[in-house]
Amino acid sequence: MVGLPYDFLANPLGAVRLSFEKAVASLPADADMAAAFRGKDWGAVDLFRDFLFGNGGIDQVPVLDASTIKWVPHNTPIRFRGMVQDMLGNELYVGAFKDGSTWRTNKFTDVSYFAMPPGCETQLWDRHLLYCVPVPGQNSWTMEPSASPSSGIVSNSTSQHGEKRERDTQDDDMDLNVKEHSCQSSCLSDNLVNRGSGSELLNGDSSSISCLVKIYDMPENDLKLNDVFEFIGIYTFDPELAVHKDDSDDPMYDLLEDPMAHLPPSKVPRLHCLICRKLAIEDFLHNSPAIEPLPSIVRGIRESLLTHLTAILGNDGVAAQYLLLHLLSRVRARVDMISVGKLALNLIGFTRESASIFGCQLSEAIQRLLPFTHAIPLTIDYLNNTTLQPRKGNDTGRLVPGVLQLAHGTHLTIDETCMQSGNLNSKGVENARLLKHLLEYQKVEYEFEYYKLEMVADVQLLVLSEAKSNILPADLVLPFCPKSVVTTHPTGEELQAWRWYLATMKSLQYNTNPEMNQMLQDLMVAAMQEDRNMGCTDLNRWLTMGELMSASYGEKSLTLEHWQMIMEMERIRKERLKERAAAC
Repeated sequence: MVGLPYDFLANPLGAVRLSFEKAVASLPADADMAAAFRGKDWGAVDLFRDFLFGNGGIDQVPVLDASTIKWVPHNTPIRFRGMVQDMLGNELYVGAFKDGSTWRTNKFTDVSYFAMPPGCETQLWDRHLLYCVPVPGQNSWTMEPSASPSSGIVSNSTSQHGEKRERDTQDDDMDLNVKEHSCQSSCLSDNLVNRGSGSELLNGDSSSISCLVKIYDMPENDLKLNDVFEFIGIYTFDPELAVHKDDSDDPMYDLLEDPMAHLPPSKVPRLHCLICRKLAIEDFLHNSPAIEPLPSIVRGIRESLLTHLTAILGNDGVAAQYLLLHLLSRVRARVDMISVGKLALNLIGFTRESASIFGCQLSEAIQRLLPFTHAIPLTIDYLNNTTLQPRKGNDTGRLVPGVLQLAHGTHLTIDETCMQSGNLNSKGVENARLLKHLLEYQKVEYEFEYYKLEMVADVQLLVLSEAKSNILPADLVLPFCPKSVVTTHPTGEELQAWRWYLATMKSLQYNTNPEMNQMLQDLMVAAMQEDRNMGCTDLNRWLTMGELMSASYGEKSLTLEHWQMIMEMERIRKERLKERAAAC
């Protein structure tokens, strides 16, 4: 049996270099190197893709986290799952240079393997820089198990082709030569100068590994802030690559300084991306059962999940029905200022005592069901002192994250039961406005140096409060009526089935039924004639609830039966609101 021609695990850069040399050798003698390779791949990525996914090599590639960073060698393949927290623009680098009569490449690395002859012919290429962090609020059950140290990866001192990497004086000079070229070319891009400070690099948590990802040959518009990706690439984490500032009286030095000096390789790992893919919620459901979404199966899982939600809500079946619809909601479209599909829920009637019981049970249950969750204990002190708004740091030029910089699909629980009377300072007022804006419009306002920019969001908001929230006007306000305290212990199989159910039903695409649409129009007209206080907001909420009710049964179009179920739920909700108002 013939082995693989390249050692992708122990010497991936060797595969890149050899495939490049073969590609160059196949070109005509008068070929234009810039036109042939700049912004293009010569087949190296296809080699890695075939090895990783065609030959099962992906299982041998470790995931970058706090445990693997201790043993993963420099210049070996690694995987990283994270959210794009900041986009640092483009970086120019010496992508290829001519060594005598041979063209060599520096792609997928920060340091040239071969010494660059003085005055040699070079090609400047560019790459996108992304600062990525673990997804905020990611729950532990979604984490992939890390690969164990293997001899194929750890023994990286010698490559398959007998090339031994030794850092001597010549190599140090060579590294500085490459950096000089990179720094000179980088000054052409103003937005790369003077970014970040080392104090922010580990995302505020020593166990939370952030990563500087370098993207090659990918359109910039395919990458967006707050998107969640899986990056597979070549890992570098080498203190020797840190930039050293020479003594210089040249006033242009600051412009020529390597912009990554503020993101030193000794603190922030680099990942030179070979392959990346945008992740959906389903991609975080490990060991998910292979279930075909047949109506009979979906109904069974729905019933068991609804029973579980009813139990943790003190046998309040109505609250469980509304909570299920809330957990299935997501922004499906945006029409003017309306976010179609959102369903923020405000459960009222909580006290500090009941919140400590049912609120804790509910928060724990949501954490075990959804991949990304976050909770905010809303108090005067929290609003006055917490940074919710992401902002561009004036001194670093980097984006400083706020609590509300969240990935799409995140669930946010806001507990108002500890709120006491007090005065909001200017920051508190602004934080309250940001939360209200997120709830109503599913947008977060980012503050940049000279302007503010709204970024779209898709965050499920659940508000727990004693009375109707004055800060956060939810789409639905429901009095919470628990009857007893019930302790539940779902099995692992049940949790996996419920996670699959929520992710799959949430992603269903609706079909339009013209006959049902006409019937709904007639029903809505009749409802508005009966209640003159009804408006477009109520009708939009009913339509959203109807679609979510159909989705909860695994159906892609609204039926009359599900519409009637929604109307009955709304009738009970309004009765509870009237009873609460009369009691007050």
